[in-house]
Amino acid sequence: MSSKGKQDQVFWREFGTPDNSAALERGTPDLPPNQHSLRVEASRKGRKGKTVTVISGFQCGSETLNKLLKQLKTQCGSGGALKDNTLEIQGDHRDKILQILTQSGYKAKISGG
Repeated sequence: MSSKGKQDQVFWREFGTPDNSAALERGTPDLPPNQHSLRVEASRKGRKGKTVTVISGFQCGSETLNKLLKQLKTQCGSGGALKDNTLEIQGDHRDKILQILTQSGYKAKISGG
C-alpha cells in the first residue's frame, strides 16, 4: 500500500464532510440602500502618498458591493478595489462619489478633513 493511499483513508468522521467552510461563513444582511450609513473619506495612510477615496459602512453582500464598485469606477474614470466591506477608489473623488451615492438612495456623508 502506498503512502498516498493511507492519507486518503478516513477512519472516523463524526458529521458530514471534512470541509465545513460554508457552515462557518457568517451571513451578512442585505439591507436596502436607505438603511446604510456610509462614510466617504480621502486617505493617504499606508499608500506611499497616493490618495484613495474610501467608502465604508456597508451592510450588504459582496455581489452588491461589486456592482456598486464597478459603477463608481466607471463614473469616476479610475481604478478601485473591494477590501473588507469597504470600497477604495483611486484618487480624491469625495464630492463626486457622495453625489452618486445619494442619487442611488444611500445615506452618505463626508468624513475626515
